[in-house]
Amino acid sequence: MKTVRLTAAQAMVRYLSCQMNSDGDPFFGGCWAIFGHGNVAGLGEALHGIGDDFPTWRGHNEQGMAHAAIAYAKASNRKRAMTVTTSIGPGATNMVTAAALAHVNRLPVLLVPGDVFANRAPDPVLQQIEDFGDGTISANDCFKPVSRYFDRITRPEQLLTALPRAMAVLTDPVECGPVTLAFCQDVQAEAYDWPENFFVQKTWKQVRPRADLDQIDAAIAAIKVAKKPLIIAGGGVHYADACDDLRDFAHRHNIPVAETQAGKSALAWDDALNLGSIGVTGASSANAVAEEADLIIALGTRLQDFTTGSWALFKGPNHRILSINVAAYDARKHDAISVVGDAKVTLAELSSALGEHQARSVDPALKKSWIEAVDGVTALPTGNALPTDAQVIGAVQRSTDDDTIVVCAAGGLPGELHKLWKAAKPNGYHVEYGFSCMGYEIAGGLGVKMARPDREVVVMVGDGSYMMMNSELATSVMLGHKIITVILDNRGFGCINRLQMATGGESFNNLLDTARHVEPSAIDFAAHAGAMGAVSEKVASITELEDAMERARKADRSYVIVIDTDPLPSTEAGGHWWDVAVPEVSVRPTVNEARKNYEAALKNQRPGD
Repeated sequence: MKTVRLTAAQAMVRYLSCQMNSDGDPFFGGCWAIFGHGNVAGLGEALHGIGDDFPTWRGHNEQGMAHAAIAYAKASNRKRAMTVTTSIGPGATNMVTAAALAHVNRLPVLLVPGDVFANRAPDPVLQQIEDFGDGTISANDCFKPVSRYFDRITRPEQLLTALPRAMAVLTDPVECGPVTLAFCQDVQAEAYDWPENFFVQKTWKQVRPRADLDQIDAAIAAIKVAKKPLIIAGGGVHYADACDDLRDFAHRHNIPVAETQAGKSALAWDDALNLGSIGVTGASSANAVAEEADLIIALGTRLQDFTTGSWALFKGPNHRILSINVAAYDARKHDAISVVGDAKVTLAELSSALGEHQARSVDPALKKSWIEAVDGVTALPTGNALPTDAQVIGAVQRSTDDDTIVVCAAGGLPGELHKLWKAAKPNGYHVEYGFSCMGYEIAGGLGVKMARPDREVVVMVGDGSYMMMNSELATSVMLGHKIITVILDNRGFGCINRLQMATGGESFNNLLDTARHVEPSAIDFAAHAGAMGAVSEKVASITELEDAMERARKADRSYVIVIDTDPLPSTEAGGHWWDVAVPEVSVRPTVNEARKNYEAALKNQRPGD
C-alpha cells in the first residue's frame, strides 16, 4: 500500500478538498478561519500549503464566520458547505450559537475548533477549561448537544474514520446538520503515513429515499377522500430540488399551497395556487383555508409552532395531517399519516397514482383580497410620520428585480417579510427563523452572496440585530462580495417591545429610551458602516430610500442605507395567535386582562392533533 507522510492537519485539508457533490463541484467552498494558538501552527500551515485548492477566508468574528458558512449551505440547497476553524477557548465557544442555528435548521457546516493538548504535557494550556471531576472535558464539549456528529481527534489516524463519518452526516438528507471535529492542537502537527487512496476524489451523490409502498397507499387514500386539502411547503422542498415538482403536483390536482418561513419562494408569489405564508405570520388567505382544511399535507416541514399557530390553527372537524418528510422524526409528529421519503420522488409517485384526481377549487377572492391588503400596507406613505417596516419592505421590493435574494433573521422583520415579500423565484427568500438568531443577517448575506454571486443580495436588518453583529460587513468589502444592507432604526428591540405590550406589560428595557440610561443613545449607523469600508447613507423618507436603492444597485461594493422607522406598528392583516405564556399573578390590570384573553385562547389549542 502506497502512503504519503503528512501532518494530521495537512491530511484533513487534503481529504476535504477531494470531496465532490452530485453536480461535480467541490462539496466545500473553502474554510473560514480565525487563527489562535490552538490552530495557527497546525491547520494554519496546512491551509496555507493547499492554497486555492481549498481556499481560506478570513472573518472578523467566529460566530459570524460560521453564520456565513451556514448561509452558504442554505443558499446552495445543502449541495455545498464550508468548514470553519477557530482556536480553543472563546474562539471555539463563539461558534456554539451558530452550531445550534445549523442544528435547528438542518444545515451542513463542518466546525473544526482547536482543542487542548492530547498529550496533556502543558496542562493547563492557555484558555483550557479544567473539569475537577473529568480530565477528558474541554470547552468543545459544549458542541455535543448542538452537533449532529461530534468527535475529538486525539490521534492522527482517527481521521481515517472520523472524516468519512463527518461527510456521511453532512451529505445525508436526514442526519444533515453541523459536524464538530475538535482537533487537539498537538495532534494537528503530528505526522502519519497516510494511504494514498484516502485522498482519491470521492463524489457524494444526493440520496433520494423512496417511501414505503404502504405509506404511499395511505397517502393516496387520504388525498382522494379529502374535500379541502392544503399543502404546507417547508424548507425540504428546496433541499430536494422539488419546487417545480410541487408546482406541477399542485396544479395537476388543484391543491392550494401555503409556505413556511423556510419554504417561502418554493412557488412564485403570483402563482394562482400559492395562498401565501401560513401561521402566526401568515396570510389571511392561507390561514383561512388552513382553519377549514380536512387534510393538511405537510411537505418537508418540521411543523414549528409559528407554522401551526401553536397548534391552534387547524380547526377543521376530523382533520388529519399527512406528513411527507425524508426524516421519520418529522414525518411521525402529531399522529400524522407518515410518508418517509424524498419530497421530489414522493410527489412523482403520488401524482402518478392520483391520475387526474382534483380537489375542489378555493375561492380566488381569498388571495385577491390578501394581495390587496399587502399592496395597501406596502404602498408609499401619504403622511410625514416615521415609516413602518411594511412601507420599507414595499420600497425595497419596488427597487429590486425578480432575481433578488432578500436576507433577514429574528425580530419583527421576518414576520413582516413572511407576510409581505413577493418572492418570484426559488431561493429568493432567505430568512433564518428556525433559531431566530439576531446577528445572522449581515454574515448570512455574505454567505448567500458567495453561494449566489450572480444574484443581488439585499439584507434587511433592525438596529438591534445590527448592533449584535455587523463585523462581516467589513469582510464583504474586503472580499469584494457586494451586499446591500438596509438598516431599519427603530431605536431598540421593537418586536419584543410590541410583544411585551401585547401581553399586558409596560414598555420596559427593549426600546433604548425606556432602558436604564444616563445619556440618550444616538448611534450614527451610516458613519459606522462607512468606517468599515461600505458606501453608506441615511435617508429621511420612503421616496429617498427608493432613490438610494437605485444608487446601491449601481455601486461596485457593499452599500448600507439607514432609515428611521416607527417601532410600534406591525401589519394587522393576517397572522394568528401564538402561545406566549402570560403571568397568572400581577398587580397590573393590563396583565390580568391579557391573562384572561390568554386562557380563552388556550381553549383552541389542540396539541394532540
